[in-house]
Amino acid sequence: MPEVQEHTLNPVSTKRAPTLPLFPLNYDEEEDLSPEQREAMFGAYEESMRSIGEGEIVRGTVLSIDEKDVLVDVGFKSEGIISLSEFSDPTSIKVGDVLEVFLEKMENQDGLVVLSKQRADFVRVWDRVKEAHDSGQVVEGRLIRKIKGGVVVDLYGVEAFLPGSQIALRQVQNVDALLGQSVSVKIIKLNKRRRNIVVSRRAVLEEERDRMKATILKDLAKDQIREGVVKNITDFGAFVDLGGIDGLLHITDMSWGRVAHPSEMVKIGDKLRVKVLNFDPEKERISLGLKQLDAYPWEGVEEKYKVADRIKGRVVSITDYGAFVELEKGIEGLIHVSEMSWTRHVRHPSKIVNIGDTIEAVVLKVDKANEKISLGLKQVEPDPWLTLDHKYPPGMKVKGKVRNLTNFGAFVELEEGIDGLVHVSDMSWTKRVAHPSEVLKKGDSIEVVVLSIDKEHRRISLGLKQVSDDPWPSLAEKFPSAMVLVDLGDGIEGFIPLSQLGIDDLKRPNDAFEVGEPLTMKVTRVDVPNHRLILSVKAWLSDQDDIALAEWTSKRNQVRARIAANPPAEDPVASKVREDVGDEE
Repeated sequence: MPEVQEHTLNPVSTKRAPTLPLFPLNYDEEEDLSPEQREAMFGAYEESMRSIGEGEIVRGTVLSIDEKDVLVDVGFKSEGIISLSEFSDPTSIKVGDVLEVFLEKMENQDGLVVLSKQRADFVRVWDRVKEAHDSGQVVEGRLIRKIKGGVVVDLYGVEAFLPGSQIALRQVQNVDALLGQSVSVKIIKLNKRRRNIVVSRRAVLEEERDRMKATILKDLAKDQIREGVVKNITDFGAFVDLGGIDGLLHITDMSWGRVAHPSEMVKIGDKLRVKVLNFDPEKERISLGLKQLDAYPWEGVEEKYKVADRIKGRVVSITDYGAFVELEKGIEGLIHVSEMSWTRHVRHPSKIVNIGDTIEAVVLKVDKANEKISLGLKQVEPDPWLTLDHKYPPGMKVKGKVRNLTNFGAFVELEEGIDGLVHVSDMSWTKRVAHPSEVLKKGDSIEVVVLSIDKEHRRISLGLKQVSDDPWPSLAEKFPSAMVLVDLGDGIEGFIPLSQLGIDDLKRPNDAFEVGEPLTMKVTRVDVPNHRLILSVKAWLSDQDDIALAEWTSKRNQVRARIAANPPAEDPVASKVREDVGDEE
């Protein structure tokens, strides 16, 4: 039994006095009484006063009632006074009523007898209260008012204390709603001297619950259908009182459909019919199901939703990888983000659909065993890639916008969702492009040529240099072999093999030559198919006299000295060119 708070009313004595005869308190000296009558009267009064003392119960008649006190004639020479607050219903007291009262004090400072109605009531019912306490008897009491820590209960006409922790099995949020009700309680603590009675309603409820629990545990079995009341709701489910014992109705067993929170399905106080899914009598754990009372919605799902069928449903959830669509209660399908558009680069499903949208989709796959249905949104419309080669045939010039640059090329948007790649090798006929940013920048509007379309892999190859004619066939005539060149011009680049730089045992070109330095050389070969112009300094030197050779060697030594003082890093482009072309003579 939980510890209870003690509430003290007032101390009391239970010694009972005989009922007193009622005599007038004041006598008129002119009243016609014989000496014998007067002597007998005072003799009887003195005898009664000797037999009555403080702490005893006497009978008295109400003489008057004011705002604070009740004046009572108890047959003494002075009237008695009782505080009006001691009466549970002050309006029920009338002049002339005969009361049993407790004599607290023979005379106060005003010369009045001090009486107590509450103490008299307590003494009168004490035996009944003690018997109920000793035997553990359940008694009825009425909740009359709320006080600090609990409620005052009218028990057999006296006040008892019902602590807040003993009102119910769980904390009561609104005690005021219980006031005026009669409840069954047990007396759990007594103190006669302090006139303290403590009662518990919780003890009665616990006993009743234990009796019901024993009955439930005896009869409970798996697959039974039971009725219960929702007692508590959590994030993971609801606890249902089956009548003395609680079972857990997990959120996953509430509905065949999607449930975000148990409060969507049930409320505290709801009466439910539930199915017992599992029962552990030793641990007294009961798992309950609500959805199991309805038919399994996935039964025969392959017949309802066949591959390639068009269906309608409502978007109920969106994740990073797709959107879930409710086809019917308990059946959902997933539209993966990759199945949302033929052409658009969908970064997140929310760019295409919103929760609550009613959409049309195509059934792609049905997996009853794992309760999964794959849906496609883009399949509602024809695949544009199937006819894209008719719209953009190879060789066609089109305009587009540079959408993105990479190390290997530039993606050009031809129309919304349709991109093509201009490879870095297709950006210039004559110049070796190390990075697309040397030629293009993001956002540029350019004209390109469609080179090829790969429907299967959904790729379009575009060319930038193909917009203009290939200049290399004419370069063979412009730069015949053995031609001496000082400036190639027109952005044309040529290649001088390491062995043709005119310096024996040279390991790296940048050890003897500076970027931007002018050179005189001869054309040794024009490779039209591979778009290469091969040059040679060595061939030019072979035609020079001794003075020109000495000047060239002197200048080269000066350059090499400057380079040695501040060595440059290896040019990755030059290294790549050497790998591609080789050390050609």
